[in-house]
Amino acid sequence: MWIGFIEFDILLGDVHSLKGKRSVVRPLVSDLRRTFEISVAEVDHQDLHRRAVVGVGLVGADRQHVVDVLDRVERYVAARPEVDLLSARPRVVSSED
Repeated sequence: MWIGFIEFDILLGDVHSLKGKRSVVRPLVSDLRRTFEISVAEVDHQDLHRRAVVGVGLVGADRQHVVDVLDRVERYVAARPEVDLLSARPRVVSSED
């Protein structure tokens, strides 16, 4: 079994409140879940209105499949016009590690 996860540090565009942040982060999380059938959550910087850390996780039987999905997810987030991707930290581990 392979476990893959990636953490995105993102800067939000023209956002001036936590309510405005929710209007950007919630659709992003929802779109990622629906498009890739993965687990997604905002995992850090909940109290900052222009920054967010979004975590993505998935489990698969094939390492290459997990890597491919994480790569596609990263490209998807990087292409979103409403956010600037500051960093992406992927990791893939085996259940035998």
